[in-house]
Amino acid sequence: MFSSIKDKVVIVTGGSKGIGKGIAQVFARQGAKIMIAARGKEDAQRTVADIEAEGGTAAWCTCDVADWTSVKEMVAVTEELFGPVDILCANAGIFPQKKLIDLEPDEWDQVMDTNLKSTFLCVKACIPSFEAAGKGRIIVTSSITGPVTGYPGWAHYGASKAGQLGFLKTAAMELARYNTTINAVMPGNIMTEGLAGLGEEYLGSMAASIPLKRLGAVEDIGNAALFFASDEASYITGQQIIVDGGQILPESLDAIAEI
Repeated sequence: MFSSIKDKVVIVTGGSKGIGKGIAQVFARQGAKIMIAARGKEDAQRTVADIEAEGGTAAWCTCDVADWTSVKEMVAVTEELFGPVDILCANAGIFPQKKLIDLEPDEWDQVMDTNLKSTFLCVKACIPSFEAAGKGRIIVTSSITGPVTGYPGWAHYGASKAGQLGFLKTAAMELARYNTTINAVMPGNIMTEGLAGLGEEYLGSMAASIPLKRLGAVEDIGNAALFFASDEASYITGQQIIVDGGQILPESLDAIAEI
């Protein structure tokens, strides 16, 4: 699809399952060398095995993306194994559902650290690689929840995802000196292990509220990230694209009924 991706070194945080795994597989199919950074060893190993079974190149490392030392080690391990980082997919995130009345301050902090602080740390850690190469690409996995929509129980998640978009606007200006772009993909409801755990009733109601009448696939997000990482997108930075099957468009379910 995009020849400029072949042999590029790509870090995918939270790449062991869900959207992260989909992103990793899409890049691997284009010939990139993938470092899966995750906290779960078994899931990471399975993802690497799946990529290798398709003829791709991948490795894994454990990383706490909210910890600066751990993030620096992730980059060092990647460079030792594959060479300088070309592309960072800052995808790691959590979305525990809890309403404000029950939400504890430390639970708020955990979501902010994992989703927002980690984006800053991972970008910062990769800057030396991008500067040395004279080029870099960063793709942030944000969400429609927070920047565009809201949902009860996800105030902390929504705030972290909106924060990522605020971060990338200034980051895009500062990273331009390194010929590095940073953009965000904003998924709607994508079928992942995490979403499946919310139950069939929730999944059915979400699909019914989407004009395309289905939930997205992880590859849909991977393909958007792939474009942002390509040479074809070299003049795009500080931007975001919504990938949601038209979910945010209807004013109400009545509008969906008219389709």
